[in-house]
Amino acid sequence: MRFLVRDRLLGFGDDYWIEDQHGNKVFLVDGKAMRLRDTFELKDTQGRVLIDIHQKMFALRDTMVIERGGDPLATIRRKRLSLLRNHYRVSLVDGTELDVSGKILDREFAVEYDGELLAQISRRWLHVRETYGVDIVRDDVEPSLLIAVAVCVIHLAEKEHRED
Repeated sequence: MRFLVRDRLLGFGDDYWIEDQHGNKVFLVDGKAMRLRDTFELKDTQGRVLIDIHQKMFALRDTMVIERGGDPLATIRRKRLSLLRNHYRVSLVDGTELDVSGKILDREFAVEYDGELLAQISRRWLHVRETYGVDIVRDDVEPSLLIAVAVCVIHLAEKEHRED
């Protein structure tokens, strides 16, 4: 399952559609402006909020939290000892951990669970400027969660890059 994401996704207050491989709108990323913390909502085509994404307040390291209906689903933060490549850890509430690694700012990275590929994020397959793809490899994972993970990781990497 492949989704196309416009790369201007992270502008606060802006809304961006995520399309499937056939060009159909599937998810809306709604950036919330005028908030104390970075906040996004992932909505379906009817405008229902599927996932809330926000920056965790009072964390030692930049951390994003993914919630559904007010209940936490995952916490995302950069791994401490990642010298060569960008590495992020996604801690799901059930104790499962996902690993995100690759060239985040170049939109070339993977989401894995226990060494098994769940999703590949890439610009390589696309000819549309300012767009990257989220290719979900396994059918038993929730696309909205993996898209939310990609949004969070890119946001954290860009924020860290701006601060350097």
